[in-house]
Amino acid sequence: MNRIDLAGRVAVVTGGARGIGYAVAERALASGAAVALWDADASRLEEARATLAQAGTVTAHAVELTDEAAVAAATRATLAAHGGRIDILVNNAGITGGNAPTWEIAPAEWRRVIEVNLVAPYLVSRAVVPEMIRAGYGRVVNIASVAGKEGNPNASHYSASKAGLIGLTKSMAKELVDKGVLVNCVTPAAAQTDLFKQMTEAQIAYMLSKIPMGRFVRVEEVAALVCWLASEDCSFSTGAVFDITGGRATY
Repeated sequence: MNRIDLAGRVAVVTGGARGIGYAVAERALASGAAVALWDADASRLEEARATLAQAGTVTAHAVELTDEAAVAAATRATLAAHGGRIDILVNNAGITGGNAPTWEIAPAEWRRVIEVNLVAPYLVSRAVVPEMIRAGYGRVVNIASVAGKEGNPNASHYSASKAGLIGLTKSMAKELVDKGVLVNCVTPAAAQTDLFKQMTEAQIAYMLSKIPMGRFVRVEEVAALVCWLASEDCSFSTGAVFDITGGRATY
């Protein structure tokens, strides 16, 4: 494994208790960063913290990411625990919301997916980015999806939320371009995580059929890309969309 230099950095990873978020935290620790895990699942969060703490400094913060007050409290707690610094933000937490044609998705379900996948990254960025501006340095990496570029059928809520996250990335990058804070996003193909439990077998088969490499992306592969984007080596890319789709997206 190549070493990515994140020595001395403090990284917040939302949805860090499992899946891609856990893999990002693992790779960040191996690269020398301290990590703050933000997740709504308190029991799973503590399990992740206990395991990851064997590799470095890890704090765990149970937080409902769609709640502005909870996000503000988690930001304060993280700053207090990590010497008043947050250098890296990985907006990873997300849900799929199940699969159905747009007109069959209940409005409450549609709104919940938008809240978790798009409003939450806005709220977290709103709380954390000012700390980066004050420090004159920061890296924000948003975990979008190839669905946000192409639009998956029977997943309009998920596709729309990830398209919105791509747009948020581009807007924030332009706003922060002269402040030492770079904002990028990655658009993975599907990875075999707990999100699959929210999908139908037909939807999973559809997603696999779209990947020329004939397999799902591994969470460790996504983590490697994310941690490079979170490093000082990424110094001239901002507002960019980085595909990791096994050949599905080539533009």
